[in-house]
Amino acid sequence: MNLNEQLAGDVIIDDLDAAEQATSTAGRTGARQLPQMMRRIPVTLTLEVGSARVSLQELMEIQPSSVLPLDSLAGEPLVIKVNGTPIGRAEVVVAGEQYGLKVIDLDGLNLDMLAP
Repeated sequence: MNLNEQLAGDVIIDDLDAAEQATSTAGRTGARQLPQMMRRIPVTLTLEVGSARVSLQELMEIQPSSVLPLDSLAGEPLVIKVNGTPIGRAEVVVAGEQYGLKVIDLDGLNLDMLAP
């Protein structure tokens, strides 16, 4: 085993120790703690209003004044997604001069499901 392999093994062991500590801490505090090296990993958070399935012909006929019905009801909570994976529901709010989201519920944020 060369020095690089040994150092890589040490990093993996350190990461596992940190992950085990985070898991045991999460049980006590109710919030999941991430290892330090994972806290800055960027993810994409989206709020999905709805979707519409259209044929290519219908798509070609869309114009600036077209209105397409979506598969969600007005006033219904919207789906929060992280990297395309649903994690909960929210409603749209105004936050200053921007839109924001108010979380209604989370379906158990599972980091293993968020990998692209």
